Amino acid sequence: MDSRLLTSAVTLRVNGTVHRLTLDNRSTLLDTLREDLDLTGAKKGCDHGQCGSCTVLVDGRRVNCCLLLTVACDGSEITTVEGLSDGWSLHPVQEAFLARDAFQCGYCTPGQVCSAVGALREMAEGRPSAVTVGTEPPSGAAEIRERMSGNLCRCAAYPNIVRAVGDAAERAAEWWERTP
Repeated sequence: MDSRLLTSAVTLRVNGTVHRLTLDNRSTLLDTLREDLDLTGAKKGCDHGQCGSCTVLVDGRRVNCCLLLTVACDGSEITTVEGLSDGWSLHPVQEAFLARDAFQCGYCTPGQVCSAVGALREMAEGRPSAVTVGTEPPSGAAEIRERMSGNLCRCAAYPNIVRAVGDAAERAAEWWERTP
């Protein structure tokens, strides 16, 4: 079979840098990030979309990139945990995770951080979750737990993760404009 039928040219903007790649049509975004672009922040935990350790932002929305084919992202803006900081200045969600000691082994942390950034964007846009009551603005620990429920932590750092996301939510107005 002609190998050209199994590959596609894809253009991705990852953390602000444009990448033109020719990839196997079956490559997941996770494998492309890790193997082709050497961005190893997103982790391969379960490879089934159940743990959230591979969470990144695609066009501002959080996705489990182990389930997403790279060819489906052609022309998209992708932000990984490596792209959240501004030079040597950490993103406010990263700062909150450090301040609240919201990690133990750290394996899930990149996915947790990207998911938190996406969740805070959803909250700022007024998108409801399963625990949002009526038209009330989303807030509080129950709301954060619901929105972060797709990210698992084997070390059970959940209380500190919820506190960190809450701290970042309180300061969101200060930093929202500079978030990818």
